Amino acid sequence: MKLVNHLLDSKGRNIVSIAPDASVFDAIKLMADKVVGSLLVMEGTQLLGIVTERDYARKVILKGRSSENTRVSDIMTGDVFTTSGAATVKACMELMTEKRIRHLPVVDDNEVIGMISIGDLVSAIISDQQEEIEQLESYISG
Repeated sequence: MKLVNHLLDSKGRNIVSIAPDASVFDAIKLMADKVVGSLLVMEGTQLLGIVTERDYARKVILKGRSSENTRVSDIMTGDVFTTSGAATVKACMELMTEKRIRHLPVVDDNEVIGMISIGDLVSAIISDQQEEIEQLESYISG
């Protein structure tokens, strides 16, 4: 089974983040520009939280708030689940399924080194299964 570090090596270790005092409008614009569904909320290198499209829908739109006048810190999730680069894809899939989350920051030595999504994990699992099928077919055909 692949490790999170293997995923980050292939997909990249780009971190898309925003400051807690930024407007929600700026956060949504950044998500659209970067084609991502979440942003890490950071001050310098310190991870403060995560803000997602779901947060926007539930905490701004449904409550009739203004995205220009609402700060990211007002809607972010502050208690963020994280993983390490040494974690397995399987362990991350279990965590994300259990906690019903779609994005997982990767933190090593108190430093954010990347972000993985449920889609990244599904792709890795499919790839592993395809490799196993090919090895079994090769073994069977001799």
